Amino acid sequence: MSIIYNPQKYALPDRPMENFIDDNEIWSILKDQDKPTMEQVDEVITKSLQKQRLSLQETAVLVNASEPAMVDKIKLAAKQLKEQIYGKRIVLFAPLYIGNLCINDCTYCGFRSTNKKQERLTLGKQDIVDQVVALEDTGHKRLILVYGEHPRYDAKFIADTVKIVYDVKHENGEIRRVNINAAPLEIDGFKTVKEAGIGTYQIFQETYHRETYANVHKAGTKKHYDWRVTGLDRAQEAGIDDVGIGALLGLYDWRYEMLGLVRHVNHFEAVYNVGPHTISFPRIQSASGFEVDKNYEVSDEEFTRFVAILRLAVPYTGLILTAREPEHIRDEIMEYGISQIDGGTNIEMKGYTSHKEEQNLDHEQFEISDNRSLNEVMEELVGNGYIPSFCTACYRLNRTGEHFMEFSVPGFIKRFCQPNAMLTLAEYLEDYAPGETKDKGYQLIKDNLENYEDERFKSKLIERLEKIKQGERDLYF
Repeated sequence: MSIIYNPQKYALPDRPMENFIDDNEIWSILKDQDKPTMEQVDEVITKSLQKQRLSLQETAVLVNASEPAMVDKIKLAAKQLKEQIYGKRIVLFAPLYIGNLCINDCTYCGFRSTNKKQERLTLGKQDIVDQVVALEDTGHKRLILVYGEHPRYDAKFIADTVKIVYDVKHENGEIRRVNINAAPLEIDGFKTVKEAGIGTYQIFQETYHRETYANVHKAGTKKHYDWRVTGLDRAQEAGIDDVGIGALLGLYDWRYEMLGLVRHVNHFEAVYNVGPHTISFPRIQSASGFEVDKNYEVSDEEFTRFVAILRLAVPYTGLILTAREPEHIRDEIMEYGISQIDGGTNIEMKGYTSHKEEQNLDHEQFEISDNRSLNEVMEELVGNGYIPSFCTACYRLNRTGEHFMEFSVPGFIKRFCQPNAMLTLAEYLEDYAPGETKDKGYQLIKDNLENYEDERFKSKLIERLEKIKQGERDLYF
């Protein structure tokens, strides 16, 4: 039985910088597909495995497929699809909190303006340099800078901090890609930030459900739903074609948030002919001064289903998992969905140089669950056959936006991702890895080279790996 496509009589038109989320549309689609058959599930999976993005109706079929046999099929297909498109590489990054001043009163966030326990701090230039040196000395090459929402953190401030980060070079260390998680800006503001050479600009809607959004955002600029949901439209209009979207799971029904994210993807493709570069889906964690309705708490079973479904819904989009999640959850969902994780994470202000043993929620935005060092994460990835990657090649070769889509949608991007991952892994092994990690890492590279299908590409890769051993750096395809 084929999937029923009801006329989208509630659908809002897709226009630049206009709201595109319709509550009635999302709930009507979920209701229409509330009892999917195995035949329908198979039909949707078949389409996804052909590397085609799913419609809202097709995504709703998977969301409502709750029988264990259906869930198992979805996870198995997601694992297969991830392997086809991304191979065994996992991109690594670290967050760096620049300032926690904030005018918003978000009930789930430790930075909320009414939280008087939170110790407020904005990093100065030397503070930023110190944090970046500490991160470079562990092997990081990719950072995401995080800012509270405050007039002090305007576009010029963000651009200036990005430039400071890029200028820090310590021994063989350097940051090659700086992503941003900050408040929405005006178009001119986004242009200023773009000129600083950023990678991806992230804005999470937190929840796509308007009533819930109003309930959890009590004050500040962030309380304006339409301003936030159109924020990345303004980024696109300013020429930033690498954008990241996200929802904070646990604020509202996860099924609704899933369709909200896919609807956001649809909007970008309809208006700008490009999808988001990444999607994030953090679960709510404890925070200093937070107040959250636990009726929508997302269980481990629901969360792992969510990741598998999202991978099938948007095959070509990077999925980010953060240290909010414990080690065992991260291990599981890397198999069938995740393409980026953070490692060696510390979200305390000046945390990378403080060397404190325990978290202090009065210094942080929320509680994290994975406190392992970067090398511990690298060890585990290598031990499980994943190739840890610090690659920044696409960004630096202008394989972004629509150009990136030309490679990623049909799955061609894997041709570049795998060899570039091995090159950046070799850099890490030479410069930062303990002896045991180095041996395991080079064995992993050797194993992958033995199974490498493109002989011409393989010879070039081997040549560049040897150059890295001889001291050359920053080689990529």
